[in-house]
Amino acid sequence: MPNRDLKNLAYDVLRNKLINCEYKPGSMLNEAQLSAELGYSRTPIRQALNRIEQEGFIRILPKKGIYVTEVSLNDVRQIFQVRAEIEPIALRLAAPYLPKKELQSFKKQFLGEEPAIAADYRLDTAMHLFIIEHCGNHFIIDMMRRVFDENTRVIISSGQNVVKIHDACQEHVGVLNLLIDDDIDKAQEAMRTHIESCKRAALDFFYNMQPCPSVPVEPRRKQTNAGGHSKR
Repeated sequence: MPNRDLKNLAYDVLRNKLINCEYKPGSMLNEAQLSAELGYSRTPIRQALNRIEQEGFIRILPKKGIYVTEVSLNDVRQIFQVRAEIEPIALRLAAPYLPKKELQSFKKQFLGEEPAIAADYRLDTAMHLFIIEHCGNHFIIDMMRRVFDENTRVIISSGQNVVKIHDACQEHVGVLNLLIDDDIDKAQEAMRTHIESCKRAALDFFYNMQPCPSVPVEPRRKQTNAGGHSKR
C-alpha cells in the first residue's frame, strides 16, 4: 500500500482513538507503541501524528513521547459557548430541508431501549450533526464537526451517567417533535435549553475535578518579651 494511504489510514485511526478517549487525556504515548498497535511502520505514524498535533489533540515532546492533551474547564466553556450561539442558527437554516422520515427515525431510536452511554452519545452526536449538515453553510458545518469532536471528548471524560443520558434523550425527542411539527421558534428554544443542560452537566464534573486551592499559611511570628526582644 502506498505510504500516502498508510499515512491517511493512520491519521484516521489515531484521531478516532483520541476523540473517543481510547488514549486517555493526560496520558503519554510513543511511536514504537503506536507502530506495533496499528501494524504500520514509524514513518506513516509520525506523519499522522504531526498532522494531529496541529489540531491540538496531542503534543509531541522531543525525547519524551507524545502527550495526549487534557480537556480543560476552559475548553468546556468555549465548546458550549459555540454550541449555544451557533446550533440554534443552524437549526433554523436547516429546518426547511430536514427530511421528516429521518427525524422520525431519530425519535424512534431515542425512545427505544434503555439508555446505554456508549451508544447514546454517538446517537446524540449523529442527531446534532444531521441537523447542522442540512443548514447549507459549509463554514458552519466544518466548524461544528470539529466542535463535536471536542464535545465527544468532553462527554466521555465527564463520565455521563445513565440518568443524564435519559434526560438528554427526552430533550432530544422534544426538539425532534417540534421540528416534525414545523414549530421552528420553539425548536430553537428547546435546543438552547438542551445545550444549557449539557453544559451544566459537563461543568459540574470539570469544576469538581479542579484541584482545591491551598490555604496560605502565614509565617510564624517571633514571640517577644515585655521589653520587645525576641525570645531565643
